[in-house]
Amino acid sequence: MYKGETTVIEIVEDEKEIEEELVIEDMEVDEDTEIEFIEEAVEEVVEEQIFTIVEEMPSFPGGDAALMKYLGTSIKYPAIAKDAGIQGTVYVTFVVNEKGQVKDAKVLRSIGGGCDEEAIRVVQNMPTWKPGKQRGKPVKVQYNLPIRFTLR
Repeated sequence: MYKGETTVIEIVEDEKEIEEELVIEDMEVDEDTEIEFIEEAVEEVVEEQIFTIVEEMPSFPGGDAALMKYLGTSIKYPAIAKDAGIQGTVYVTFVVNEKGQVKDAKVLRSIGGGCDEEAIRVVQNMPTWKPGKQRGKPVKVQYNLPIRFTLR
């Protein structure tokens, strides 16, 4: 169909006779009949791949020690969890994109009591990471992080 072409569809009642007949041409086909196939160009949508293992994993600015310090100072133990004596490890997964930004944070394993929401809040507020690299190029990398909640 080209732009500007309009197809008009006439709606008729079930009982109404349609005057225009469909004409089917009689064609003889045997094994010598050549059929021409017309290939249509299909536009391929390439989604950015998210890696789980890369040559150079993403890193928190300052390394693992700085990450542990950040978690230790940023996490506020939820009052509900404190009162209920809830302790444990919340596993959070997120994507560190090509620019080092933390995206799509989700809880993989929950302990409840507001700890899951606190873990997500802390992960979403992380500073920009050093992105992971594959073949020297920055790529999106899925990262899993255990966050331990311990009462003292």
